[in-house]
Parts: sequence; C-alpha cells; structure tokens
Amino acid sequence: MRGRVICYLVALLALMTDIATKSWAVASLSNGQPRQVVGSLLKFQYARNSGAAFSMATGSTWIFTLIASFVAIGIIVIAGRINSRAWAVALGLLLGGSLGNLSDRIFRSPGYFRGLVVDWIELPHWPIFNIADSVIVTAACLIALLSIRGIGYRDEVGHRQAKVREQLNNRESSE
Repeated sequence: MRGRVICYLVALLALMTDIATKSWAVASLSNGQPRQVVGSLLKFQYARNSGAAFSMATGSTWIFTLIASFVAIGIIVIAGRINSRAWAVALGLLLGGSLGNLSDRIFRSPGYFRGLVVDWIELPHWPIFNIADSVIVTAACLIALLSIRGIGYRDEVGHRQAKVREQLNNRESSE
C-alpha cells in the first residue's frame, strides 16, 4: 500500500476515534462528575482547554489553530512522497491528532477559531488529555525513533535493508 494511502487511513482512524470519544465525553461527562475507571490510576473527567499541553499558553487558541493548520497542510503536501510505512503511520497519527484538536478550535464554543479543546482522560499527577493528544505524542515518539535510526520518510524498508547489507559486505571485504 502506498505511503499516502496509509497516512490518510491512519489519520482518518485517529480523527474519527478522537471525534467519537469527545462526543461521548461531552454527552456523558459534562455534568462535572468524574468517573473512576481504574481506581485512582485512571478517571474520566470533562474539561475544556484553550491552551496546549500542561495548560501552556492558555488563551492562545488562535496560535494553536495556526500551528495545527500548518502541520496538517505540511503533511498533506509531503504525503505523496512517503515511501516508508513507519513514517506513513507516524505522519498519519500526527495529521489525525492535529485535525482532531483543530476541529475543536474551529467549531466548538465560544466561537469559530476560538473554540476550546475537549479533554477527558486523567491520570494522577498529569494534565487531562484526549485521544488527539495521545496520538500526537505517539507520533512524536515514533518520528524521534525513526530519525534516530536514520530512516527517512522516502526510504523503503527493503531498499534500506539492502543498503545496510551492502555496507556490511563492503566492510567485510576490506578487512
């Protein structure tokens, strides 16, 4: 399957999951009563956020709207050049998560492009977050891992493995 298709399918899955779970959170948790899920380890608590993770830049919704828009446009522009399945998954997660929070910022109250993001997952000693936040963090970790391993978004796995084998053979023959 081509990288673009994988990227867009992963993004769609992440976005739909985020939208569905936020809709559930608004319908089920907006009464203010948290739901204990796993003792004190995990609870579902409805919250609205105008900033970024860890409540940074609260009230700067327009900045995050611009950033998420540029991220989404950038991924869409390079999606056709992705050859690596791992990069397609990573960028799909980033695209889906960015679009999930961007849709809140564009369409939720208090108004267009000023909307507050719905957060609802709470762990001890950690800010409340949502599925979009989770997939963005997962994408960032995967992108870091791929970068550390030297895998580019245009690298094909088979091509890269052949290249590594060739380098190893060259080392062995020169010894």
